[in-house]
Amino acid sequence: MAVWDAIAQAVHSVGAVGADVFDRVRAATGAGPQARQAAFSMAVVALAAKMAKADGVVSMSEATSFWRAVDVPPEAQRPVLRLFQLAQRDVAGFEAYAQKIARLFPDDDAVREDIVDILFTIAAADGVIHADELAFLDRVAEIFALDVVRWNRVKARHVEPDGAPHDVLGVPRNADRATVVRRYHELVAEHHPDRLIARGVPEEFVRLATDRLAAINAAYADLIARL
Repeated sequence: MAVWDAIAQAVHSVGAVGADVFDRVRAATGAGPQARQAAFSMAVVALAAKMAKADGVVSMSEATSFWRAVDVPPEAQRPVLRLFQLAQRDVAGFEAYAQKIARLFPDDDAVREDIVDILFTIAAADGVIHADELAFLDRVAEIFALDVVRWNRVKARHVEPDGAPHDVLGVPRNADRATVVRRYHELVAEHHPDRLIARGVPEEFVRLATDRLAAINAAYADLIARL
C-alpha cells in the first residue's frame, strides 16, 4: 500500500498537465526501497493510458481494463485514475514514455516483458487487437529491446492463444520431449508470483503471473500430448 500512497501523494502535487508528467510524478516518489515498485506501477499506468488511445478511440472497455489487470486498492483508485488521465493528455508521445521506462529497467528483460504483457491485455479489452495497437506494442517491444523469443511468447498468449504452444514456451517447432519439459520448468520458475515480487513487481500485479502460468500449462499439455 505504501507504493500507492507515494503515487497518490505525487499525483496530488501535480497541479496541471505538464510536458513531462511521468518524470514529475516519479521524482515526487523519492528514491527509497519502494521506488522500483513505484516506477513499475507508474510505467504501467502511463503506457496503459497511451495504449488505450493507440487505435484513436478510447473505449470504456479499454479505459477500465487497467482495473481488471491490476488490483489497485480502492482508496488509491482516484489518484491512479488521475495519473491515467494526465498521461493520456500529456504532450509527450508513447515512445518517450517507453524510452524512460527502458532506462529504469535496463538489464531486466523479465520486467519489460511484464509491462508488454499488461499492455496486450489492455489492447484486447474490446475483443480485438487493432493493427494500430499491434504496431504500438511492436514499437514498445523494440524500444524495450525485447528479444524475439520473449516478444513471440507474449504475442502468442494474446493474439493466437490456442494456436502457438511452441511460441508460448519459446521452443523450436522440432523440439524434443526433453527440451519441452526443461523449458516448461524454467518458465514456471520464472513466472511464479514470488519471482515477480522479488524483481520489484508490486503485489497488485501478481494476477498477471496467474494468467501466464495458465497459458504456459496449457501450451505444455498440448505439446506433451503430441510428443
